[in-house]
Amino acid sequence: MRSNKSPRPNGTKPAKTNRPAAQPRTAASLPWKLLSASSQQTERVGHALGRTLRGGETIALYGPLGAGKTALVRGLAHGLGAAPGAVTSPTFVVIHEYHGRLPLAHMDWYRITSLRELESTGVIEYFSGQTVTAIEWADKGLALLPPDRLDITLSHRGKQRRTIHVHATGPLSKSVLARTRHAHRTIVRRGSNPKGVPRS
Repeated sequence: MRSNKSPRPNGTKPAKTNRPAAQPRTAASLPWKLLSASSQQTERVGHALGRTLRGGETIALYGPLGAGKTALVRGLAHGLGAAPGAVTSPTFVVIHEYHGRLPLAHMDWYRITSLRELESTGVIEYFSGQTVTAIEWADKGLALLPPDRLDITLSHRGKQRRTIHVHATGPLSKSVLARTRHAHRTIVRRGSNPKGVPRS
């Protein structure tokens, strides 16, 4: 019987490669894009995220003024068991701290003009231990951010509507993203409304 395989020239063997085997990417860990029709819906995304966190995660927030970064952090604080009503933009003091089942450091780097200035505030100390760190205007200090984090970009789609892109940059954040998507689906499917978050 003849083989259908073509002979290799000069009897050569297949070349070996040192490339690592590709890691499987589940749908839940792929970048997530969703549309928010109100600040309350943006808060619910943060609430779903906060419920899944286990300590030590960094959430980097990007987007123009009024895109909903602080609203998302309010939901995040609520999901962590802190008082969401206490969350305001920490523009003038750089860092606010909130305490729920995990400590939350809420940072705003809008007025930061250099990495040296940012380093002098001691923000790097927060990227360890059990503290959850949420950073508005994170693009002002990209070089200082942990390599494994959740990047969340919010953009305007109208007076109230916002597009939210969530991207995981490492194995820890991919796990967080998968859990968050599941938690958010559950909230939407059940039509439940987290206590304290007003309906839109």
